[in-house]
Amino acid sequence: MPRGRSSSVSTHEKPKIDEAVNTNEDYSKHRRTAYLLLGLLIVFLHGSWSVYRIQFANLPLPLDAEQAGKRGFSETSALEHVKHLTGLGPHPVGSDSLDLAVQYVYAVAEKIKKTAHWEVDVQLELFHTDIGANRLASGLFNGKTLMYSDLKHVILRIVPKYLPEAEENLILVSSHIDTVSTTEGAGDCSSCVGVMLELARGVAQWAHGFKSGVLFLFNTGEEEGLDGAHSFITQHPWRNLVRFAVDLEAMGISGKSTLFQATHHWALESFAAVAKYPSAQIASQDVFRSGAIKSATDFQIYQEVGGLPGLDFAYTDMTSIYHTKNDKMKHLKPGSLQHNGENMLAFLVHAATSPKFMKDAVQAKQEITEQNKAVFFDVLGKYMVVYPQRLATMFHNSIIFQSLLIWGTSLLMGGQSGIVSFGISCLSIILMFMFSIFLSVVVAFALPHICSFPVAYAAHPWLVVGLFGSPGLLGAFVGQHVGFILLKRHLKHVYSRTKPGLARNMLEHIVNLEAERWIFKSGFVQWLIVLLLGTYLKVGSSYIALIWLVSPAFAYGLMEATLTPTRSPKQLKVVTLVLALAAPVVSSAGLVIHMVDVIIGSIVRVDRNPGGLPDWLGNVAVAVAIAVVICFTFVYLLSYAHISGAKRSLASLLCIFFGLALALVSTGIVPAFTEDISRPVNVVHVVDATTVNSGNTEPSSYISLFSNTPGKLTRELVDLKDEEFSCGRSKTIDFVTFTMKYGCLSYEGTSAGWSKSEVPVLNLESDSVTDDARRTVISVDTKSSTRWSLAINRHEIDDFTVQVDSENLVILGNKSVIDGWHTIQFAGGKNSPTKFQLTLFWLSNAKHSSPKQAKSEDHSFLVKLRTDVNRVTPKVGRVLEKLPGWCAPFGKSTSPYTLAFLTALPVNI
Repeated sequence: MPRGRSSSVSTHEKPKIDEAVNTNEDYSKHRRTAYLLLGLLIVFLHGSWSVYRIQFANLPLPLDAEQAGKRGFSETSALEHVKHLTGLGPHPVGSDSLDLAVQYVYAVAEKIKKTAHWEVDVQLELFHTDIGANRLASGLFNGKTLMYSDLKHVILRIVPKYLPEAEENLILVSSHIDTVSTTEGAGDCSSCVGVMLELARGVAQWAHGFKSGVLFLFNTGEEEGLDGAHSFITQHPWRNLVRFAVDLEAMGISGKSTLFQATHHWALESFAAVAKYPSAQIASQDVFRSGAIKSATDFQIYQEVGGLPGLDFAYTDMTSIYHTKNDKMKHLKPGSLQHNGENMLAFLVHAATSPKFMKDAVQAKQEITEQNKAVFFDVLGKYMVVYPQRLATMFHNSIIFQSLLIWGTSLLMGGQSGIVSFGISCLSIILMFMFSIFLSVVVAFALPHICSFPVAYAAHPWLVVGLFGSPGLLGAFVGQHVGFILLKRHLKHVYSRTKPGLARNMLEHIVNLEAERWIFKSGFVQWLIVLLLGTYLKVGSSYIALIWLVSPAFAYGLMEATLTPTRSPKQLKVVTLVLALAAPVVSSAGLVIHMVDVIIGSIVRVDRNPGGLPDWLGNVAVAVAIAVVICFTFVYLLSYAHISGAKRSLASLLCIFFGLALALVSTGIVPAFTEDISRPVNVVHVVDATTVNSGNTEPSSYISLFSNTPGKLTRELVDLKDEEFSCGRSKTIDFVTFTMKYGCLSYEGTSAGWSKSEVPVLNLESDSVTDDARRTVISVDTKSSTRWSLAINRHEIDDFTVQVDSENLVILGNKSVIDGWHTIQFAGGKNSPTKFQLTLFWLSNAKHSSPKQAKSEDHSFLVKLRTDVNRVTPKVGRVLEKLPGWCAPFGKSTSPYTLAFLTALPVNI
């Protein structure tokens, strides 16, 4: 923090002029050259990129079985399992390929059992779940009831043979075998299954020395709403013996498996103590739990339903290919599985042999989780820092108090002129953000009109450096320079009044130096504000603000501040900047680059209701994120440019970079999408029976084409001219779980590949009013489909129950609402039931509502149903073959399969 000298000079003392600023001096020679500023910029950017490569891309060498030994982890062996599973193709719930995948995992587990250490007991089970229902209180599945049936899990329990109490204290390691219907799932999550099988083989050689057991759960149903984890934690008899949960996931493919969610500091400390290649970021936890990333993992079930402490790991590289055909083995980077496996094996051996670890886990359920939260992050992938959140809050409060005290003292010493200078320096921060965001957002708005695709950089994320980074940095510099000019005017007035004897060139020189220092110190202010807000909101990643505040403040105090109030200012030293930025760059530059990459990868599927978002919105999100990062991280570096000869050179260089990037994307020299990083485009054959009750006797049949990436489908239709597609926002389709607001439809040749006997049926069984309460019973027949979604109009319905074979599966109460609807999603195996009974209890003020009123509120249906069939009809097959190679279907729990049936009942039944 600034200390010692004031920004103004006392009028009661004769000024003492430092020898460095005498009248005979050529002040121009003190101006920094463009080469120096360019060199500093290159060092900063190259240093940041190097930190990123070391922290996130530096993977261990893969080991084969011989190198790993019987008790080690071999990536080569794990990849054999991944190869077999991906060779089965997509294996969603209910498919034959999933049955084969489960059989393979079970067969490998049997081999592990046979080759285990003779003092180790390995118990293997193929668990077949009962029908169940799950309502999560928060997160992605809020407003939904998730139902499942006929799921199969492979469960492997490894315990020491002669220690019976170990069977009652288990560490759960979990991942899922199933994939979505659009991918073979090399990353999500065959890689996790491969790692777990190799871990189980290694643990079976170590477990004779364990104090607790290890339970490996290979579940199915995760992709349909965390059903597999829920069925285990609510149905299996071993669920009550689990004390701690570890979840392995993938939200991309390969790279480092990063610890991104955790519950207790003692668990984090245990992992940090033994992890060979630690990779952990509480910033990822902050972003994930904020809802900015629309995703969920089984860890939510173990924490929310099971009440278990635990750790959650995930791959996050190449998020743009998540759940598409490009999730293939060729994208698995060598060393990714080795990194995950060696960390996990070391942790499991440590945790299972430690009596204290299990004692802490058992006590965790009785403790308040809030008191056990911790701040955690790794440094260059070599060291892991863990400390309690309470300690972080105390430390942050101390730094905030000291900073406010130093600033307050400094401003009091500076008097009115110091306060004005402080205010202008704060204004420079605001101007910097305004100009930076404005220029970046202008480009974001313009891109959809210039390029063929709004997200023109999806396949080549480095383009955002020129497209948004260059205008963002230029805007930040311009905004800060405006503040610098205002500061000069104010300081020139102050010095003219307090030092009337100064020569004009000397006055100009002193004012420049003083303004430069105020601009540099404005960085302290912005990071202090971030630290204050982060501490108040208990944001775990506030440590980043702490480092960006304390390190530059310490460097400034060490190299620049003086204890002589009347000493004239000197030019900021280059070494001050190097010392100021060293710790911040090492601690957070890699994380910032990685987070921007994840944001870019997520933009390709940001439109959850295709066509529902403006084309420019994704670009604006990326542009604003990059502009904000630039303003926060370049505030110190840019302060060195204002009294240099590099201003024009910097502006010219940034304009050149921007022009080159814009030329590359606008001309198509660098394509927006490639065969490896594709645009999500779904092709669905829809059989729509919702109009049958409106007088039509036959359901309508058509092919729908839509994308979760913002933008039109003009380029995609070039090769589909003979398929007679028509596109527009008038082609709206309600898919129950989402609404297609822009897409393309084709009715030509859609009568083949389905039959009327497959159309689901909603039948009114009874409708009665008793004691002024209306009760309606509806039978639901999904025909051959074991994957369906049903939405209930909560503007009319107060509550409901669901019965299967006279069993009340969904009971009354505790049902959340999203946009006036509560949605039931069902997914199960081939033997799942297809007939259900839905009992609706109407709102007292809705039992006589009119159809006109319902339609005016856009809730004309009482219930609406979509059933999915995993079948490619002839028309869909032709369209998929003709789509460009840079297109790929995208799957998720709410997406329909390639054949979907729609039906509904009106409010006025």
